[in-house]
Amino acid sequence: MIRPVRIQDAETICQILNYYIKNSNYTFDTAPKELDQIQKQIEASIGKTPYFVEENDGKIDGFCYVHPWKAKAAYSKTFEVTVYLHPSALGKGLGKLMMMKLIQESKALGVHALIACITEENEKSFHLFESLGFKRVSCFTQVGQKFGRWLGVRDYELVLE
Repeated sequence: MIRPVRIQDAETICQILNYYIKNSNYTFDTAPKELDQIQKQIEASIGKTPYFVEENDGKIDGFCYVHPWKAKAAYSKTFEVTVYLHPSALGKGLGKLMMMKLIQESKALGVHALIACITEENEKSFHLFESLGFKRVSCFTQVGQKFGRWLGVRDYELVLE
């Protein structure tokens, strides 16, 4: 079941995100997140921007949300998307279902464009966003360093009609 995030979800969201921070290059965060950081992020989004979790039998399998892409007023209708799944929930189609809900809610709020910034080598995410209609609009090489390696990112855009 995909539902709006609650502040009580912060601990599990923090655990999922910290798994990827510590074990992957899917995020360029290098230091684990603290629970209070995630709680503040959730509080700031509730009632303002879409933020969802996928819950199954009381267990959160993943989360997704939008956040401002850039701070300048001209970008106020463009948001960046974030989606992460618990490793045990990968390959079940949950990411696509959550993203479909996020896109639907973003449209309803008058968002004009969604941006996905994906680290190179994350082929599954490339395919996910392409399957949702996102178009690759840029590719940067060697812009982030993690685990002693320089990595690039691809940006994908979905213009909401």
